[in-house]
Amino acid sequence: MAKRVQLVLTQDVYKLGKLGDLVDVAPGYARNYLIPQKLATHATPGILKQVERRREQELQRQLELRQQALEQKAALEKVTSLQIAKQVGENEAIFGTVTAQDVADAIKAATNQEVDRRGITLPDINHLGTYKAEIKLHSDVTAQLDIQVVAS
Repeated sequence: MAKRVQLVLTQDVYKLGKLGDLVDVAPGYARNYLIPQKLATHATPGILKQVERRREQELQRQLELRQQALEQKAALEKVTSLQIAKQVGENEAIFGTVTAQDVADAIKAATNQEVDRRGITLPDINHLGTYKAEIKLHSDVTAQLDIQVVAS
């Protein structure tokens, strides 16, 4: 029975790992596919040091991004509520709906902070009133914000 071979991936490989991961694979898989396709290289001590250094740099970058998200969350929570003006019809029903882009624009106007509209989660807003919006700033940092829909 042949032993396993240790490789460092140079690209993401489906169902195997991501760039920079240290993987154990069968020798034939390494020799016939991964190495000729330049998807992996042999794990030497120098390459292992490079991988570890890259991993530490990525960890530091993630910590910095999380810290920036926490600062942005603190700035957003200082705003008590955002007002979004919409045209109103009968029974205080608004024309159209309040979108994540509307909320992102209101945040930009109120706090001068850029927020990605794809990270904003809204309930269905069809009438005037106050609603809660959840804003995802980082994978583990979310902010709650009150949105007040008023007549224009």
